[in-house]
Amino acid sequence: MNTSEAKRVLETALICADRPLPLREMRVLFDDQVGADTLRTLLDELASDWNGRGVELVALASGWRFQSRPEMRDYLDRLNPEKPPKYSRAALETLAIVAYRQPVTRGDIEDIRGVTVSSQIVKQLEDRGWVEVIGYREAPGRPALYATTRQFLDDLGLKSLDQLPPLDGGEAPTAMLEALEDQPSLLGDGQARLPLDEADAVAAAATETPGADAPAPITGQPQGVSGPDTQS
Repeated sequence: MNTSEAKRVLETALICADRPLPLREMRVLFDDQVGADTLRTLLDELASDWNGRGVELVALASGWRFQSRPEMRDYLDRLNPEKPPKYSRAALETLAIVAYRQPVTRGDIEDIRGVTVSSQIVKQLEDRGWVEVIGYREAPGRPALYATTRQFLDDLGLKSLDQLPPLDGGEAPTAMLEALEDQPSLLGDGQARLPLDEADAVAAAATETPGADAPAPITGQPQGVSGPDTQS
């Protein structure tokens, strides 16, 4: 099989796939006769072939996929005017804290936000597939440690946590949330945006217990956690 034919096979598989494809699955297309390095070269060439089109080939946390370019969103929205699910400010701030400070416990999140974090908020993020328990802290009660998932990165169009936007000197949960919202969500099957519903935010705030007047300082990018290796 020559290079052109191999690229056609990859292109077809990626277009027809309903999820990102990792290299190990793409190798199956060629009976494991094509190595990972060769596949990466073919994928880079294929991505270049699609330059200038409304669709691009990108590497995400869980594999490679074709997706619409961000500048196409306004046009595609006309075909699907339904609004994506909305999440409260409390939920989005919690998600932002997990993304930038993972792994964290609910207690860590509450210390940073200055208010109680309801179990329903955490469950909502778990049900959406954006956060998961990755272990337990060796402390009284062994609280669960939360981190973001590959699905979270995929939905934001990212390959790793290193691609999260910087906080630009901000240290409060609000700065984290603003940085996360600045990351453009990409359109595609099942992809979700991270919108803010002010009404939900007010309702959520009404059920929370006020904490300190100001949240604890936060600095830097995610601590000791990198995105999954999606190249194999």
